[in-house]
Amino acid sequence: MIHHTFSMLNGIGPKLEQKLWAQGVLTWQDFLDAGGLGFISGRRKALYDEALAVAAERLDARDSVYFGETLKSREHWRLFEEFKGDVVCLDIETSGLSVDDGGYVTMVGLYDGQEYTAMVQGEGLSADALMDKLSRYKLLVTFFGSAFDVPFLERALPGFACNMPHFDLCFGFRHIGHKGGLKSIETHFGIEREPDLMGMDGYDAVILWKRAQRGDTAALDKLIRYNREDTINLMSLAGTAYTGLRAASGIEEFLANAVA
Repeated sequence: MIHHTFSMLNGIGPKLEQKLWAQGVLTWQDFLDAGGLGFISGRRKALYDEALAVAAERLDARDSVYFGETLKSREHWRLFEEFKGDVVCLDIETSGLSVDDGGYVTMVGLYDGQEYTAMVQGEGLSADALMDKLSRYKLLVTFFGSAFDVPFLERALPGFACNMPHFDLCFGFRHIGHKGGLKSIETHFGIEREPDLMGMDGYDAVILWKRAQRGDTAALDKLIRYNREDTINLMSLAGTAYTGLRAASGIEEFLANAVA
């Protein structure tokens, strides 16, 4: 999808992007090859040509941060297919209080499509350790993480910063008509959880952590399994959301018309 994207160019929004697609300008190369476009001045076309040449170089260099900075945050989903092998899903659990009231991160779950990692408070979880893990990837996937997980981490772990592009599935699904929380969206798309984890929510995670703090190892194991399902399920849902968002953009119809 990123090769069909012109919305990172200053002054081009969804309507003008679709106008380009309607004119048969479907890729960056199509734009560069176009001698002139009646609705874009020659001077602006030259500036866009330069910007697209830089974008192509940055994409060849696998520089996802560049696109995180040039694309609006709501468009970061467009990077999913291109960087699919370098995606990391993240979900956190907390003590149940805000940072201002003494709340903290109890654990962070990470999943890259192959391996799940649980980083637990008191067992190596730190800003540096988490940033080192995230530095190996190109695109972050969360559910409501742009509003909760990442801001909470930034406040609770001094020194933590995340500058990678971020595909927030909560807002992606809302854009294509699926509202509700992670659990309801999982149910809608037929994703099932282990029987003893069904119906659990963030409050249950807080209770499990408190029990774990009193030495209940089974509670900690269950908390990690709960977080694991939250985190792993994000990857398949990301593919679903990406497919829906791509269809909603209209690009498929324009590509089909071009072939016809």
